[in-house]
Amino acid sequence: MEPSQAQSEEPVKSIEDDNKGDGQNGAPIPDDLWRTMIDVVLTIYEVREEDGHDPSRLFHRSVNKRYVPDYYEVIKEPMALSILKQKINKREYRRFSDFVRDCALISHNAQTYNRPMSQAYEDALVIKDVFAQEFNKLAKQGIITAQEAQLPDLGEIPDPDPLPEEEEEEEEDDDDDDDEDDSDDEGRHKKKRGPKPKRDGKDDGQKEPEMRKKRGRPPRVDTPMETRIKAVLKGIRKLKDSSGQLKVRHFERLPDKGTYPDYYMEIKEPVAIDLIKRKSKRKKYQSVDHFMRDMNLMFNNAKAYNQPESQIYRDAVDLQLESRKLAELEKKKPDSEYLMEDGRFPLPDGILYKGEMWKVGDWVHIQNLNDVTKPVVAQIYRTWQDPEGEKWVNACWYYRPEQTVHHYEKHFYPNEVVKTGQYRDHRIEEVIDRCFVMFVTRYNRGRPRGLAPEKDVYVCESRYNEEKHKLNKIKTWASCLPDEVREKDYEMDLFDIPRRIKKIPSPIKHLLNKDAKETDNLPRATWGAENAPPVVGAVHCRPRDENESPPPEPTPSPPPSLPPSSLPPASRQPPISQSPVQPSVDSQGNITMAGVPPVPIRSPAAPVVPAQGSPVPVPSASYQSPNVAPAQVYQPGLQRRPSFAPPTPSVPYPGATVSSPYAAAQATPYSPYQTNRLVPQPTVYNPNAPRPIEVFQLSDAANAAIPADIREQFHCDDHGRVLFFSSLPMDILPSSRQKLGHSLKYLAAKEERRKKVEERKRKASEQEEREEAAKRARADEESALATRVEALTNRAVETMTNEIVSGTDKIYEALYQDQADAAKSADAKVREQRVVIDRATQEQTAGIKAHTQGASFVSLRGNAVYMDDIEPRS
Repeated sequence: MEPSQAQSEEPVKSIEDDNKGDGQNGAPIPDDLWRTMIDVVLTIYEVREEDGHDPSRLFHRSVNKRYVPDYYEVIKEPMALSILKQKINKREYRRFSDFVRDCALISHNAQTYNRPMSQAYEDALVIKDVFAQEFNKLAKQGIITAQEAQLPDLGEIPDPDPLPEEEEEEEEDDDDDDDEDDSDDEGRHKKKRGPKPKRDGKDDGQKEPEMRKKRGRPPRVDTPMETRIKAVLKGIRKLKDSSGQLKVRHFERLPDKGTYPDYYMEIKEPVAIDLIKRKSKRKKYQSVDHFMRDMNLMFNNAKAYNQPESQIYRDAVDLQLESRKLAELEKKKPDSEYLMEDGRFPLPDGILYKGEMWKVGDWVHIQNLNDVTKPVVAQIYRTWQDPEGEKWVNACWYYRPEQTVHHYEKHFYPNEVVKTGQYRDHRIEEVIDRCFVMFVTRYNRGRPRGLAPEKDVYVCESRYNEEKHKLNKIKTWASCLPDEVREKDYEMDLFDIPRRIKKIPSPIKHLLNKDAKETDNLPRATWGAENAPPVVGAVHCRPRDENESPPPEPTPSPPPSLPPSSLPPASRQPPISQSPVQPSVDSQGNITMAGVPPVPIRSPAAPVVPAQGSPVPVPSASYQSPNVAPAQVYQPGLQRRPSFAPPTPSVPYPGATVSSPYAAAQATPYSPYQTNRLVPQPTVYNPNAPRPIEVFQLSDAANAAIPADIREQFHCDDHGRVLFFSSLPMDILPSSRQKLGHSLKYLAAKEERRKKVEERKRKASEQEEREEAAKRARADEESALATRVEALTNRAVETMTNEIVSGTDKIYEALYQDQADAAKSADAKVREQRVVIDRATQEQTAGIKAHTQGASFVSLRGNAVYMDDIEPRS
């Protein structure tokens, strides 16, 4: 949004200052020509192609040297639209031809640095044509000469260097919010084009049809509210001023902070159309009214900063009225008018399936028609319903390593997947279950909270470009997620110690042809079903790119063991202890110990699986007998303690060194710990004698990686380092020290069940409280209603009585006139007499009735006695 100066009719503030304050008084270029320059620049900002693409976007500001460090080595005179505006505002041009040259320099620089057929190269050609058209119009109007309108020749465009191959951009450009733009998976925005022609006319059975290369973004499934917002933004773009310029052009973007610092001091909440579009794209608006609050804020900011007489102020008033009118019209329309062209109806709240809600951002397994054992790992981007009532999701696929084409020496993490540009539509019935994908920086630290223990968790480090078969490391994980969840984070259950992850060789390394050469063409993946990932990828041995790390160094294998009989007595001395090993990071990012292969950390409840030919040490409380069958133990990262015994044959473990035969025993200082636990053997060499007991201890670095509660279950030296013995102990840990436990999976499931039970109890308690509250409310309401009814009844009786008395008085007055009071008194006496008579009559009647009932009773009783007398008796 470009602010204007007081007493101004033009869009650029500093141009309206009547040559004041810039030190350029008396400049040879007149004011109207300065305004013409800024109009040309604003025209470039407003250029849009048929598909809505903005070709000027890449040239708004100078190239950031931090992201493209070699740009300024190639381009010696950088230029951008922001530089043009700054030079116009400061009135640095002495001739109009200098301005024309700078305009031509923008496209020339882009053509010099970028390759032909790239987006920047093609956009530069479009911008160059628009500049030429604008200058020709000015020449025809007589504003400039035909010679000044000609774009100068700035030199020949150099031929592109075919090597090395261009490195793809990996980050999505968050500044691009044009609703009509399309982009590939690497974040570069491309115009929609038809399918590329085949490279040859042969069909080798490996062709990849266009539907397999669905790259870019997911389909647009706008809700009715989003469609209404777009309609308002589109409607205000139709308003033009008297010169035919769009009124909305001042509000497209915020003013430049360097040029207008006072704007940001005065306006506390700056907003422009590009920011509003970005918020709409990221689902920030909850309603049209919520969107209109930002629109009104934008126009009110313009009216607060600019003077009422300025053109921007008047445009802001007109646009604000028009936007409000459009918003009211859109809100009156039913949602049924906003269905997509193909009848899709968006389901922004998700899809209820299998008793679960599947929403945008969920990680899922989808049926793989090529291999049912390897479901497609994907993330949901869109949810909608078709006219037939079928529910659909659009999901971004993540390939497994064996589904990609890569170098045969490439290493991957276990459970690694790579992000692709495949955004595919699937019926909700194709969704199998949930999973999760974590970025490589968090994968080794914990597990997503709330995810069931049996659900798979994958790690992702790279994007996969299917056209060039390249794996590029992801710099910003947020750029790989849907807009709706990009700013949301998930909680984690952290591990006690970050896990050490070691990369493993490619699972399809064996597919490399025996006669493969570095000069061979890239192989192709093997495709199967249409809506499924490749059946299998491929490997090659082409030279690696400069940014591709080499494979990790192979771990050296231990030296071969020799039989005791082949060694002289002097050589059968246990090797000396190693110095503590130091951690290091290899070329693949694996954390390893120098000279020692990494050992995975295991749960104390998990069983110990011995390597082939290597017995497992069993912890014991104390050592009792040396006459136990020997058992050689070799553990990576262990240090060996020599015993005070005659030299006997032994096999060094990886990384150990052997010096003179008896140097180890002589150089090792006496330790009570060793003499107490190790029994000396006869000094006479006997090849059939049992092997002496050997003690191994963990290095400080390896020992620190074991939790304290696990170390307590093993023998330790005085410094708390875990000890291992070459023979099985005679005793076992007493039952009081044994710590039996369940597996992590069982404990996690148990904790999940406990949480569910507590949640059910909590919900039941809340439900009971709500019901009790409802009962009390109903009782109070009924009591209040009964009280009110009683009061109204008493009031009605009282009113009726008063009305009867009043009516009676009126009747007496009408009948007896002046004698009304006397008549009323006489009637009252008559009524009193009647009452007395009636009362006496009632009493007499009651007495007669009582006498009659008593006589009847006596008569009946006498008859009964008489009957008793005449009844025969036994």
